[in-house]
Order: sequence, then structure tokens, then C-alpha cells
Amino acid sequence: MVPRYSRPDMVAIWTPEARFKIWFEIEAHATDALAELGVVPKEAAAAIWEKGAFEVDRIDEIERETKHDVIAFLTNVAEHVGPEARFMHQGMTSSDVLDTCLAVQLAKASDILIADLDALLVVLERRAREHKMTPTIGRSHGIHAEPVTFGLKLAQAHAEFARNRARLVAAREDVATCAISGAVGTFANIDPFVEEYVAGKLGLSVEPVSTQVIPRDRHAMFFATLGVIASSIERLATEVRHLQRTEVLEAEEFFSPGQKGSSAMPHKRNPVLTENLTGLARMVRGYVTPAMENVALWHERDISHSSVERYIGPDATITLDFALARLTGVMDKLVVYPERMLKNLNKMGGLVHSQRVLLALTQAGVSREDAYRLVQRNAMKVWDSDGALSLLELLKADPEVTLSDVELEDKFDLGYHLKHVDTIFTRVFGAA
Repeated sequence: MVPRYSRPDMVAIWTPEARFKIWFEIEAHATDALAELGVVPKEAAAAIWEKGAFEVDRIDEIERETKHDVIAFLTNVAEHVGPEARFMHQGMTSSDVLDTCLAVQLAKASDILIADLDALLVVLERRAREHKMTPTIGRSHGIHAEPVTFGLKLAQAHAEFARNRARLVAAREDVATCAISGAVGTFANIDPFVEEYVAGKLGLSVEPVSTQVIPRDRHAMFFATLGVIASSIERLATEVRHLQRTEVLEAEEFFSPGQKGSSAMPHKRNPVLTENLTGLARMVRGYVTPAMENVALWHERDISHSSVERYIGPDATITLDFALARLTGVMDKLVVYPERMLKNLNKMGGLVHSQRVLLALTQAGVSREDAYRLVQRNAMKVWDSDGALSLLELLKADPEVTLSDVELEDKFDLGYHLKHVDTIFTRVFGAA
């Protein structure tokens, strides 16, 4: 976890204090359930809640001797509870505590990330509607293709992040499971009721079959989902970075008063936030492969996954939380230049309308091959002139082009390309 790329609410989930608090709740709820079953005295269960406490430094001190974190935790709690502490952890194994705690933490982290996505979706919809009919050039392979609107670009991003939200909701549900099943997951020394009871108290579902550990395919899917979200962040960030290039300059990150772009060149206004987002996305995706490799544990359990999850649990969620918040800020304050968009769209002498002419010629009886040849022949002249020539005028002067001047002029109408924007917006945002 790097403080520079961290926000306090997400960080708080992963502190030692937060982790040990969840451990205590798991143990105390489990003891309550055992008391209901008559396995332990109800007075002992009450004493754990009443007297139970822990100190992180003391747990660390004990662990230096025991080399076992759960035992160190239980020993420290017992120092506060007294003789009744012997009824804690009855029939349980360490993974019951560790895995259930991780499920709680990932569920809490998911809730923050879902809220982050909701905030981003609000901004994307607002900016999309603002620029719903702002014409700009669509590019394929980085080359001018046909007109779109800037609102459509943002609507696409909104639809993508809405899918990501649905994926994360599903991943949260999948990973939020509780296992209190004892050694090798057979419930030999603890009743399944305890697991159901603890799950209910912690807002988790019951793991159908645990092999002493919760199966890591759940976690693999969770972190894979975070990786997909990170890739969507990079996609939108890359779009902004390209649009901010000096030769394009159709949009740019907000440049605040007093901000400096370069230590050497005072004129610079660099896309530093979206470049940063590209890097953060790489980091989040980097945690996906270790999560996948955690699935294949030995037999009923080993701990090869443990060290991995101590890294990727906090780091992936903290980094993605920061990245989503940063992207929301970028898109909220993004400076858009409609005039530059229109200027760039018209830069190449009307080449963006070539398909309409091609189709009109075929409708007029020209073979597709001949129509393509005619349009391309004139289009390449415009291309070689860097837009100084006009495709429309060249086509009018071409004796092989059988369309009238009026028919040709109709094919260069910008509004034609935008006639279905409302339909697309309705698909993305619903009826107005």
C-alpha cells in the first residue's frame, strides 16, 4: 500500500486493528452459537463479549514466540477474558477465522468500490448528456473514420462501467462466504449450526463445501473482476491522453491555477492524471495472476495462498479505489473543446463522407468495385493534399461519377451521421 495512492476509508478496512476486531467478532459469535447448542456455558459466551479485548503490539509480541498469528491473538484475548477464554475457538481451525475475516474485508471493500463506480457513472452520464450532440471525428486505427459525437464516446464509457458494476456486485456475492467447519472442513468437532449462525451475524453466506479453506476460485474471480475494471479505467484514460495531444487537443485534463507541467518547459500542460491512471491499472491487473495461481492448493489446504493475499487484498482494493476516484475527478472537470473537434473533423476535405458516396453510387447502379475505385481515386488526391482539396468538388468534376451535384452535396451532410444518437442514448440511459 502506497500512501500517495490511498484513501482513508479503504485503508481502514485493512489495518491490523480492523482485522483483529473481525477475528474477535467471529470467535465471539461462534461461542454464542456453541452456547445455544449447550456445548459451552452461556456465561462464558457473555464473558467473552464483556471482557474481550486485544492489543496489536501484544499480539505481535506473542507471535514472535509462537510463530502463529491466530494463537497469538487468542492468547492475548484470553489475558483479558480470563478462565472463560478456554471455551473460545472450540472445534475451529485457524482458517475458519482467517478466511471468514477475509470474506468480510473483501465485502466491505466491494461496497466502497461499488459506491466509487456509482459516483463515476453519475459524472459520465452528466457529461455524456452535456455533449450528446457535440460532433467529433471517430477514429479507427488512430485515423479519421466517420463522425460521431463526444457524448457517444462518454455513453460508451458509461455502459462499460455499468457492466463493471454488475460484475463487481456478482463478485462480491461470490466471495462473501463464511467457513466455520473445522479441520479439513468436515464439521467433526463443530456443529454446522455455528457456521450458519456466524454467517448470519456477519452478513455472509455459508460456504457449501470448504476443505478447511474457502475455495480460491471465488477469490480468483473477485480479483479478475478488479482487473477488468482497471482495464476499463485505462481505456478511458488512454482516450483522454490521445485527445489531449497537441496535434489533437479536443479535450484535456483541468489545469488548476498554480499547477506546473514541467520543471524545464513552462508551457507544458501534460495529461499526468490519466497517465497515472494507466500505471495504476497495470498494478491492479498485476494482482490477477497470483489470485488465479492461488486456486490450486494442495489437498484440503496449504498456506501458499496466504502470503499472496496479504499483498493483493489490501493493495488491489486500495489502488482501485484511488483510481476510480481519480478518474471520476478527471471526467468531472474534463475541459472539452467542441470548436477544435469540429475543426479536426473538417480537416481532411470531407473524406469522412466517402462511404455515403460509395453507397449512393451502388444504389445508382454502379458496381461496388467501380464505385470504390471512383471514390478512392478522388479521396487519395485529397489525402495527398493534406485536406487542401475538397472531395466534394473533385467528385463533382469527375466525369465518371454519375450522381448530380445536388445528390453529392446531400451525401456530405454531417447531421446524417448523428440521426440515431437518441436511440443509442435510450439504450444506455433509458428513456428521457
